[in-house]
Amino acid sequence: MFDSTSYDGLFVDGDWIATREQRTTAVTNPATATVIGSVPEGDPADLDVAVAAARRAFDEGPWPRLSARERARLLHRFADVLDAHRKELAAIITAESGALPALVEGTHFGIGFGRFRHAVDLAATQLDSVTPLRTGPGSVLGATALVYKPRGVAGLITPFNFPLYLNLCKLGPALAMGNTVVLKPSPLTPLEGLVLGAAAAEAGLPPGVVNVVTGGVAVGEALVADPRVDLISFTGSSRVGSDIMALAARSLTPVVLELGGKSALIVREDAAVADAANLAYNSFTLHAGQGCVLLTRHVVHRRLVGDFLDALAERAAHTVVGDPTDPATTMGPLISETQRGRVADYVAIGAAEGGEIVTGGEPVERPGYFFAPTVIHGVTPKARVAQEEIFGPVAVVLPFDTDDEAVAIANDSRFGLSGGVVGADAGKAWEIARRLNTGSVRINGGGTALDADAPVTGWGASGIGAEHGLPGLLEFAQPQSIAFRVR
Repeated sequence: MFDSTSYDGLFVDGDWIATREQRTTAVTNPATATVIGSVPEGDPADLDVAVAAARRAFDEGPWPRLSARERARLLHRFADVLDAHRKELAAIITAESGALPALVEGTHFGIGFGRFRHAVDLAATQLDSVTPLRTGPGSVLGATALVYKPRGVAGLITPFNFPLYLNLCKLGPALAMGNTVVLKPSPLTPLEGLVLGAAAAEAGLPPGVVNVVTGGVAVGEALVADPRVDLISFTGSSRVGSDIMALAARSLTPVVLELGGKSALIVREDAAVADAANLAYNSFTLHAGQGCVLLTRHVVHRRLVGDFLDALAERAAHTVVGDPTDPATTMGPLISETQRGRVADYVAIGAAEGGEIVTGGEPVERPGYFFAPTVIHGVTPKARVAQEEIFGPVAVVLPFDTDDEAVAIANDSRFGLSGGVVGADAGKAWEIARRLNTGSVRINGGGTALDADAPVTGWGASGIGAEHGLPGLLEFAQPQSIAFRVR
């Protein structure tokens, strides 16, 4: 099952089951626009069966009552099973999502497996605590224990851009805390969801602990609206996140939402232009710009703008846009023709708003869904291309004269997911970073690796709640205080 591009069933209650309607969905390689396989297309009735299985596994099964260390042993085995099939998985990820091999190895495997295992190990530490003993009225001696209980059934909904990575980042904390899950992957990248069912079976996870149901909007809505589901964790667009929040409110179901971004990179007057341009270019072209945390607004000191634009244009001229399986390729495809059309529409909007297309601005004519790296200059910070998430390889360069103006431009956004500051004066860069209304900031590119202990949070339209680290782990837990007396 680990090298399969076609599946005959959904993974529910520890087994592969046929869908009620027996419909299928084609899986398309975005680099070639050819069909590479098919998966069953689930519907709300199939989702109902999966939720029932997860509910039963939580209420009656052993999973939530195992010790954290026992769950950790099984979950590390689950990760080991996936890791043993790394070569087959890498081929599926590239074929299904268009990710370059370096991105597969670094993000899906390196960071994804790392954060999965980190959450598992963190949950296996002693999270519970007891207050100091105190004497109360009547000489009663007692204390209060704080314990963390699993919430129950977690509904996980993931997007197309980093499927395996995001699936692992949600499964790790959800399962490690003792929840059972129903995963609904994107209909554009279902293989990286269904393969987790195969891994759960091989690793020996109890039936019903992991369930995977494919399908479209109707399946997602049924999952969110189901009162048997105790938590929804969603990564995707702000528009869909808003719809999920409204639907979940009917059952008062808690939500964790990691949503869109329009993140700003501030390039101070004392920055090295070449270094800043490299950082900027690598961010907005990563995975063809399909990432919510990517830096797509480049807020550059006016004295540096000309050299900065020249450096971006030079990088664009040397970019090899093509099939990720070609070792020469440095940027792959967008996920679909629909997404490519969306990017083209935004570039046209930017031009209509008075923007100069410095480089790119049009699709790459070859089979697949490719778009040239594009830089737009000359629009105001209020322009749509400077305010709305495009989700493609498009950056907007916005000049500033003072640090205060740079901060104001960066904060003039409904989003607040990530950000960056580049400058030689580390103290000034730190001061600017502290003033940015965003969940995370990297100064001069940040550290050499992502810190698994650091949570990802969003301001405004970028989300609710936390992912990763201890805060992300505890989103999947319900704190309970138990007061007791000493007799």
